[in-house]
Amino acid sequence: MDDLHDVRRALAEGRASATELLADHRRAAARPEMAHTFLVGFWEQAQAAARAADLARTAGLPCGPLAGVAVSVKALFDVAGQVTTAGSKVLADAPPATSDAAVVTRLRAAGALLVGHTNMTEFAFSGVGWNPHHGTPRNMGTHDSDPTPRIPGGSSSGAATSVAGDACWVGLGSDTGGSIRIPAALQGLVGFKNTAGLTPLQGAVPLSTTLDTACAMTRSVRDAVVVHEVLAQRKVRFSSRPLEAWRFAIPRRVMLDNLDPGVARAFEAAVQRLSREGARVQEIELPELDELASLQSAGGFSAAESWSWHRRLLAERRGDYDPRVAQRIERGSTMSAADYIELMHGRRAWIDRMADATAAFDALLSPTVPITAPPIAAIEHDDAEFFRINALLLRNTSVVNMLDGCALSLPCHEPGALPVGLMVWSGALCDDAVLEAGLLIEDALRTGAR
Repeated sequence: MDDLHDVRRALAEGRASATELLADHRRAAARPEMAHTFLVGFWEQAQAAARAADLARTAGLPCGPLAGVAVSVKALFDVAGQVTTAGSKVLADAPPATSDAAVVTRLRAAGALLVGHTNMTEFAFSGVGWNPHHGTPRNMGTHDSDPTPRIPGGSSSGAATSVAGDACWVGLGSDTGGSIRIPAALQGLVGFKNTAGLTPLQGAVPLSTTLDTACAMTRSVRDAVVVHEVLAQRKVRFSSRPLEAWRFAIPRRVMLDNLDPGVARAFEAAVQRLSREGARVQEIELPELDELASLQSAGGFSAAESWSWHRRLLAERRGDYDPRVAQRIERGSTMSAADYIELMHGRRAWIDRMADATAAFDALLSPTVPITAPPIAAIEHDDAEFFRINALLLRNTSVVNMLDGCALSLPCHEPGALPVGLMVWSGALCDDAVLEAGLLIEDALRTGAR
């Protein structure tokens, strides 16, 4: 079974049971190479839920869209009865959550089997996936073809490895600057970052209240559609236009700078395939992208808003923080109210200019990240290299968060190569168009590969 749709069909036809599939997931999660993926497992609860799902199907009762399907939960979302640590030591002694986060409630209502809290970058503040407290999960998208332990991408590191390592079908995570799309790209998965306001954040530890988005990783674009409909409680509507009717823009500025050779080859080959299949693809300058560095020069939303949330904890327990995370949060301490207000107004004006510049296109295309996953050893003890890689990983994806937009990362690499993601993106509330374009692109790339 390749994706969630295959699983749902097998369950509906009686060719598989939720209980049997969950046992397979649990065995996969216990493999040595999956170390550090889960901070805590919910396997016993999931087993009880799986038995209930099997009984309901046998009785012919209505089943939700995720009935009997294993889903992991990033450790910044509340799960009733569990401590929400956000990958930190600082919150390890906090009381257990008394209720589920809003998106977790929606997953349960859809029938999902919650299998555990997944590891993450502490407080979600990095695109690398490094965690010195709980260990760093190794990239499972490269495991079969490359013996080198590589970074998983972050901050939703364990969410990605749980899906890529066969411990579940869906990884619930968050995306503030790319935290869903980066690990999806580095591990050969699909990651969809919806328009932030479409999914609720109640019951989630915040990084940036302006930019945070609750969303998920899956194994296919069609699965991303189903999961988005559950998380956002809305129906995705498609135009049913053929690929030939779509116009895509590729920004030359920023997004194509300093690409790894493997990323450049995979992206160029994907664009050529789309063109051969009839898509209209045009390169544009989009100089508005050059404005982002100066717009965020004082620190940006993540620094200011995380400092507001963490400043008292840092004063009391800074020694328990990952120093690399604490350093980034503390940038917010130097931002004034005037800086923050200027950033808000500047962002709004920049979004308007971007909308004008891209109005002629249905969506934009870029490499999700400009590099393939580097070895964990490269960043383990070298702060300068860590921050260099982190900046590269976040460079393309964070554009969409500042745009208050939506984006989908889907694999575009050749079999056997290190995973590369192609990002389809657009402005706010263009989610259905991005998902529809993603379905068409996924199909075109598979056709081209065949």
